[in-house]
Amino acid sequence: SLVWAARPGLLFQEDKQTTLHPLSLSWVLGYNSSLAVHSLTDGEDQVLLYVSSHTAVIHDMLGNRQYHLQGHTNVISCLCVSDDRRWVATADRGPDALIIVWDSFSGIPVRTIFDSHPEDGVSAIAISQNAKYLATISAGTVQRVCVWKWTLPTEKPMCSTELRPEFGHQDYVIFNPQNPYEFVSNSKTQVIFYLWVNGTQDERTTSPLSLQTFNSAVGHFSQSVFHFNNSQALTGTSAGKLVVWDTVSPRTPSKELQVKPHSVKATKLVPVQKDGLTVLMVFESCIVTGDVRGQVKFYDGQLQLLACYSHSKVGPIQSISFSKTPLDPPGASPACSTSCTGSSQPFIARNFILSTSDATVLRVATDRANFEKVMEEAKKAVNAVACHPRQALVAMGSHCGLLKLWDYQHTKHLVSRIFPEAGIQCLSYDPEGYFLAAGFTDGSVYILDAISLQSSCKEFKFSRGPVTHIGFSHDSEYLATADEKYSVTVYKRVLRNGRRCWEHLAGLHSHYKPIRSILFGVQLDSNEPRLLSLGEDRQLVEYDLNSSSKDHLVVLHRDRIEQVAVPLCLAWYPQLSTESFILTANNCYKMKLYNTTTKMCRKTLLGPTYGSPLEKIQILPTTNATDPQKCYLAYITKDKVGLQILPVDGNPHKSSAFICHPDGVSNLATSYDGRYIFTVGGSDCTVMKWEVNLNALDAAASLGGEDLIPFYDLLDGGKEGEFFRELEDYFYYAQLRSHGIDTLETRQVSTHIPLEEIPSVMRAMGFYPSEEKIEEMINEVKFSKYVDTGEQVTKINLGDFIKLYINHRPAFGLSMKKIQRAFQVLGYDNENGDKVIDRGDLLLLLQCRGEHMTEDELAWCLTTLLGKHPGEGGSDRDTYDPSGAAALTEEEIPAEITAEIFAADILGLPVAE
Repeated sequence: SLVWAARPGLLFQEDKQTTLHPLSLSWVLGYNSSLAVHSLTDGEDQVLLYVSSHTAVIHDMLGNRQYHLQGHTNVISCLCVSDDRRWVATADRGPDALIIVWDSFSGIPVRTIFDSHPEDGVSAIAISQNAKYLATISAGTVQRVCVWKWTLPTEKPMCSTELRPEFGHQDYVIFNPQNPYEFVSNSKTQVIFYLWVNGTQDERTTSPLSLQTFNSAVGHFSQSVFHFNNSQALTGTSAGKLVVWDTVSPRTPSKELQVKPHSVKATKLVPVQKDGLTVLMVFESCIVTGDVRGQVKFYDGQLQLLACYSHSKVGPIQSISFSKTPLDPPGASPACSTSCTGSSQPFIARNFILSTSDATVLRVATDRANFEKVMEEAKKAVNAVACHPRQALVAMGSHCGLLKLWDYQHTKHLVSRIFPEAGIQCLSYDPEGYFLAAGFTDGSVYILDAISLQSSCKEFKFSRGPVTHIGFSHDSEYLATADEKYSVTVYKRVLRNGRRCWEHLAGLHSHYKPIRSILFGVQLDSNEPRLLSLGEDRQLVEYDLNSSSKDHLVVLHRDRIEQVAVPLCLAWYPQLSTESFILTANNCYKMKLYNTTTKMCRKTLLGPTYGSPLEKIQILPTTNATDPQKCYLAYITKDKVGLQILPVDGNPHKSSAFICHPDGVSNLATSYDGRYIFTVGGSDCTVMKWEVNLNALDAAASLGGEDLIPFYDLLDGGKEGEFFRELEDYFYYAQLRSHGIDTLETRQVSTHIPLEEIPSVMRAMGFYPSEEKIEEMINEVKFSKYVDTGEQVTKINLGDFIKLYINHRPAFGLSMKKIQRAFQVLGYDNENGDKVIDRGDLLLLLQCRGEHMTEDELAWCLTTLLGKHPGEGGSDRDTYDPSGAAALTEEEIPAEITAEIFAADILGLPVAE
């Protein structure tokens, strides 16, 4: 077994093997500062364990190496480490929450517990001194405490109990080091002691403490521990005091649980200091505290102060972790911290690692009271990231105002700058790599030197809201920003007093919903820049930079590019054909290609369907000189990062995605050579570096099949299924219709149908496109070869029709929820509390709103749907007499229509019970 043979230090000795995945996590910057940082070190080695989003990171600080423990699909909510530092347990919150036990020597997950707390996951976890048992507390409103023997292959806990809501939200738990059958947990107001045997668990609650209990303010509880040499336990408080708990009757070592309820009570309240205690732990024969001022204090068993370690620049302490190796006892070294009790014998603790709530990790050498900063990361959301266009540098910006420049080739920090006035929201390098532009949450814009991060000019503040997007033109002559107030602002480089500088040109409130993208490009017939913006208002706006003047930004074109869907992102499509395109992705999982000049929709394609739509896209830079036509697209969804092979054609095997930030990924950037993708997680304060393996993606696409094989698999039942046979029947019936049903002449067998028959076959297959969508589909086929041949296509074969059907139909089929949502907006509550629409109002809406129908069209459709059409097959409008339609409508359609009646009784769609 690899676990049995593993030894300390083995983790980083193995050579890194080439990954078999298109994307693999290479490095993580930032960590969850609300969780503990553990030292896994021997001697002078500095190996830390911390949590970054859904990944536990083992970081060799001196060797500048990382190993990632990956297995969670949700953000890790808690972790614990065994006393010998070998076993690491991590747990998460959310759907399909997991508890995973890892071997820190080999990095192998040795135990995974599924469905431990299926409601909301885990909020606290602890491992016993003998490393056999785990105690977990669920994160739900009604909390459940479970004890697991993780070495047993069972999904059931040894025992469990449910906590009453009045105990408060228990968020800390720890075992008694001397008795694995006893542990304690606490909330801010209540401490609970537990005894357990297999199948039975007894919690002994303590009475809530008040001001009157000890005639002194207690404060909120932070952490609890068991005393190392007696039956007492201690709890630290936000008032700087220690509550001493003692049992009323002595504990029995017997496994018979004979302890009475409320058998533990507070006997003392010891005011050890004025500042609030955030950490309380027992280490060897000392009680150790950490507080909000960054002080670490050591006490003996009688709570007499032994030593204090502090530094003026250390923030509130989140965790303390001691080195595995004790210090050699020195001679009477003057650097040692002497006992605060007056003893001449020097007190020396082991070196330890401190983590603070403001995302700083320090190593404290106790023999000389030296505080060495090991890591300093962003303590607020990280939303901004940008890669240098010519060097292996990446810039990251946080809402705390921290801007960092990092060399991702050598994985080292180069320079940083703090902007105390506001948070950084977006970043962009100019194409030459001389400038770095930063947009801030207060609307200000800074233009900085790309390397030193010093300001190149005075900051601008022309945006009324936080700057959300920023970018340079290809010639670095223009800079454009978009803000939360739906405005676009443009800055220009000018020559002033013989020196190039930046000045504000103009701004425009160009959208009425949030702006999703701004994009600079190059004019097709010149080298002049062009600027576009895309908003959730479905408007693609192009600006005339040449005609714009001071305080007057001219709009060249304004095009509505979607009818129902909301466009979410925008990019220039690579020149893979004669025609030039703009690529967009919308919230219906569709990607669209628009002609760059006419803005006409030329293709609609099924995009990646990995749980949420594409939020941002970037063309991956390529250095493939042998095949310049081979291009790829990098993208992010709500929580994933992925790659897509271009050209886009709807083949699902050409795409791959991986969870990167379960709580939401806010941005991405690609390295100048296309070898790495960087993602930032916003609220999780982390930046992840992903290594790209395009060969793996190409291999996956090849294994998925060629030509129509991937598209057959997207049909219900595949090529051999009933759905495909039905599609063939309709396709050939459309051929007969186009030749005339009643003709007696010899028919020409064909594999094509006229374009005019496309809507009928689509509807027969259960896809009901709007008139605009029908026009887009027909134009897509009609002009598919026009640029190359100058001729229009007039017919379509079965294979191309299947691709057209799959790419245009709703990604997840018909949705009853959409109909119900429409009734929520348009309807009213009737006497029974149902959302209904009045029959007359519905008929009026169909004739006046959206793609409105004439009265005759509406009457013909309704009578056909209700099965009362006098014409054979209900298809001949010329022989239809609408005179009786009104009476039939009143007779067959109720006065008040619900969503279910509309879907099932009128449209005839299947509605789930």
